Formats: sequence, C-alpha cells, structure tokens
Amino acid sequence: MRNNRMMMLSLILIMLALIIILKTGFSDAVNVSNDYDQFDISQMPETRYYEQYSELSAPSNTVVVYPILTQTAYAWKGIHDFYTGRCDACSTVKIDKFYDPIFSTGANSFRILEFLGYDVIDDIAIDKDPNILKKYNSVVLLHNEFVTQNEFFAITSHPNVIYLYPGAFNSKVKINYDDQSITLQRGPAFPESDVKSGFDWTYDNSNISDNTSCENWSFEMIYHGYMLNCTPEYLIQDSDNLLKEIKKLSEI
Repeated sequence: MRNNRMMMLSLILIMLALIIILKTGFSDAVNVSNDYDQFDISQMPETRYYEQYSELSAPSNTVVVYPILTQTAYAWKGIHDFYTGRCDACSTVKIDKFYDPIFSTGANSFRILEFLGYDVIDDIAIDKDPNILKKYNSVVLLHNEFVTQNEFFAITSHPNVIYLYPGAFNSKVKINYDDQSITLQRGPAFPESDVKSGFDWTYDNSNISDNTSCENWSFEMIYHGYMLNCTPEYLIQDSDNLLKEIKKLSEI
C-alpha cells in the first residue's frame, strides 16, 4: 500500500512538472514572438507601414534630403567631437562614403520615407547643383544640421520645405572635393564664443531638439514651408497620422 501511495505521489509530481514546463514554454514562445515583432519594427521601422503603402506612399515630385554631412560630423572623431572638446583636430574630417543612417541623421524617418517611395538626394548633390531642388514641388529635410552655403541658399529659397527635425542649418561647413573632406566654418560658439549658429537663421529651433516625446506634435508654418515642433525619431515609427500630414503638406 505504501509503495502504491509513493508511486501515485511520484506520478502527480511528474504531471505537475510537465504542466509547469509546458506552460512556461508556451509563455516564452509568446514572449519571443512579441519580442521579435518589436525587434523587427525597431530594426526595420518601415515594416510597420507595409499594409498602408498605397495610402502613405510618396506624392509626386517630393524629395528627401539625406544629411550625409551631418552623418559625417557625428561620426567618431568628427566635428561633433570637436564641438564637445573631445578632439581638438577634428574641425576638418573626411566625408563618409556611404549612407549609414543613425539617430543623429533621422534614421527612422529616412528608412520609412525611402520605403514609401520618396526620392532621395543628399547634401553633396545640392552643393554641386543648387538648381536640382527646382525639379521638385516639395523638399523634406531630416536632421540636416551641417550644411554648406550653397545648400543653405538652395533650400531656404525653395517654396515648400518641410523641416521634419529641429536644428537645421545649425552649422556651416565647406566641402573640399579634392580630398573629399568638410571643414567647419561657423557654428555654435565657433569661431567666436558669441556665435549662436552657423547661418544666424531666424528660424533656428535647435533649442527643442531634446523633445523626442512629441506628445503634442504639430507643424508651424514659416515663410517657405513648415517646421515640426519636436524630434520625431520615435514618433514616426508608430504614427501614420504624421506620415499623412507630411504627404498632405508635400502636396500643397
């Protein structure tokens, strides 16, 4: 009798162990699936809008300006390190050869807008041929913080520019095409301590760059376009309303 009781108890314990393992395994499987979906969106934010492609796709004659010069400036031992005092010799740096979207350029916006069919050019294309923007009805800027004089004039004279990130034109650089480098000419506290920004642009809004929550986002109309009142790097990967607004403003 005692042996039978022990055997029954052992069977019950085994069954309980199996139930716990199965439940734990199932729960882990669900968590892994959810984690994978979140990872997928974080690494490829454009996948969030696959089913809305037709609705959100790019309007005709609208171009996104990829900030290759800002990407260069924020690279290791770039001009940003010169600004922060981590590199005294980094006011001149080699231009990055390839697009490598990072937070400081507006990576999520670039990936999503490119996926939705927006044309893409970069700072260098505009610097070489400022008239290139005349081909387009609308221009969308990402975080184009470091730009050339030619680029500044070309963009600020265009009739419909959408400033998607704060801090546009904060620093002026010059391109040396012989050695493929850029040199900082003017920016905050450079070359004199009283300098506020590279171009002294009236609409410089670098002071709101830290607003990444975008809880009450909106576009403000300026003389030649519209400026978003926050940094939408996280917002854009989960807001079809923002993409609809960008499309609407591009078609005005």
